[in-house]
Amino acid sequence: MEYRHEWKFEITFADMLTLRQRLRVLMEPDPHALRGRYLVRSLYFDTPGDLALREKLDGVSRREKFRMRTYNGDTALIHLEKKSKLAGLGNKQTAGLTAPEVRRLLAGDTLWMREDDRGLVRELYAKMASRLLMPRTVVDYTREPYVYGPGNVRVTLDYDIRTGLRVTDFLDPGLVTVPTPGAPILMEVKWDEFLPQLIRDAVALPGRRAEAFSKYAQCRLYG
Repeated sequence: MEYRHEWKFEITFADMLTLRQRLRVLMEPDPHALRGRYLVRSLYFDTPGDLALREKLDGVSRREKFRMRTYNGDTALIHLEKKSKLAGLGNKQTAGLTAPEVRRLLAGDTLWMREDDRGLVRELYAKMASRLLMPRTVVDYTREPYVYGPGNVRVTLDYDIRTGLRVTDFLDPGLVTVPTPGAPILMEVKWDEFLPQLIRDAVALPGRRAEAFSKYAQCRLYG
């Protein structure tokens, strides 16, 4: 399993304007983004005792979480993702799901997952059965992504983070989400073996330090 380096910074609106100008000069926009941005909707899974949430808040070094994700409301391809953390490094495994499969899962029909060809789908089934992992909340936000070839660097600006509270109807286009407390803005910086100095300088902001920030945890402040 290969891990990537990752920094997260909670920034201000003024910081975002400054960063946007710098990044547009040095980096390329993600080719998958529409007009430089896209809308992300995620459905996070957790146990009845909120294991994923508690491990995040407690700063557990080795942890994992499952989520489903769509981009710009497109349900033709839904991403099932497992995010793993180890001593500050991150890894993401992905499998594709169809809308009918997601509807079956959300309705509690999961036996089909047990013998599925996709290993990640089987793993989610096993943990839903053994740990009672279940859908917990929907998270929406807007993302501006930038990429840089050397070091396989990706910098994203995330804002308008919203929560579906306890609603888990991930595929409902009419699902109402509400802003999270404090209207946080987040910059994420990810890279492989090295972070080029010009990108390191570009993302540096006075008084800002990398910190542990979780959109899922922020959205769970409502319960």
